[in-house]
Amino acid sequence: MAISQETREKSREIIARYPQARSALLPMLHLVQSEEGYVSADGIAMCAEELALTTAEVAAVATFYTMYHRKPAGEYHIGVCINPGCGILGGDAIWKTLSDRLGIGHDEVSEDGKISLERIECQAACTHAPVMTANWEFLDNMTPESAIEVVDKLLAGQPVNSTRGPVIPTFKENELLLAGFDDGLTDFGGSADEFMLAGLNRTKELGQTAPEGTK
Repeated sequence: MAISQETREKSREIIARYPQARSALLPMLHLVQSEEGYVSADGIAMCAEELALTTAEVAAVATFYTMYHRKPAGEYHIGVCINPGCGILGGDAIWKTLSDRLGIGHDEVSEDGKISLERIECQAACTHAPVMTANWEFLDNMTPESAIEVVDKLLAGQPVNSTRGPVIPTFKENELLLAGFDDGLTDFGGSADEFMLAGLNRTKELGQTAPEGTK
């Protein structure tokens, strides 16, 4: 469907943030997903028009980064880390359990459109492995059982709190946030814990500092 005027106006707000207009493309693609649930042909055309780019240039970016979808994502997009650190500690078992439970595989969506799955090589959260995300909100120290519990709650329309942030939003809601529009939830969730700070604290104990000129 055609991109709404409201979204087009928001895209111009994004463009105005940057000294060079084309720098706005990445958040604009998230903005498109906040309306369409994926990067549609109409969304690509809107980005190209507003940024004075070709549709081929926009499509090249949209297909390069895995956070952009060229077909509708689920209302809740679940990413399971299967990198060796998470995989060995249970990520592979979590993936198999969710895939079997939902009857879908990588980059597929459940029949009701509620859940999509993605195998992710690294979520940059090794301190709390195995990790999965729901619409990019962290769910730490997961097990196959707790992963099923999360998905069942999401399917039932029940709120699920992320480990480090607020109640998990829908895919479209979170895409609007990634486009740079504040959801007012900055202060929700926990702060860095002892595992996240372990490396920093150890360097302080050893009196280590960064080499001159690298700060």
